[in-house]
Amino acid sequence: MYTLKEPISYEEFLRRSREGIVTESGNCPITPVLTLFQGKWKNQVIYELFCRGTMRFGELKKGLQGITNTMLTSALRDLEADGLVQRKQFNEIPPHVEYSLTEKGLDLQPVLYAMLNWGCKYERDFYGVSTAKLEE
Repeated sequence: MYTLKEPISYEEFLRRSREGIVTESGNCPITPVLTLFQGKWKNQVIYELFCRGTMRFGELKKGLQGITNTMLTSALRDLEADGLVQRKQFNEIPPHVEYSLTEKGLDLQPVLYAMLNWGCKYERDFYGVSTAKLEE
């Protein structure tokens, strides 16, 4: 078992992954990321806010086809509790609320980039046709 004391390079990750990697407190460092992306909508909300920046509830709902108000509210509350999304309420007339990624949420950019490249590579397996070309 390799104990992770600080971030490691990709090459080191590949070398150490077979023996198992844990944090100094004995936890798996990948579990929190997988937990954050559980559920149908949380990852899509994160991606929408990453791509479009600060958004109101209605704008988010339009960008997420098939989501209900209840599901969006639940996903936003979970992401806010996780420290990934911030909610800013404007007490003016008419009142409105805006959502944006926190610094912690923005730190997921490399994860989203890796997911984008993986999705492009295996697009055919999901959609039956590949339309994107990966940049090398």
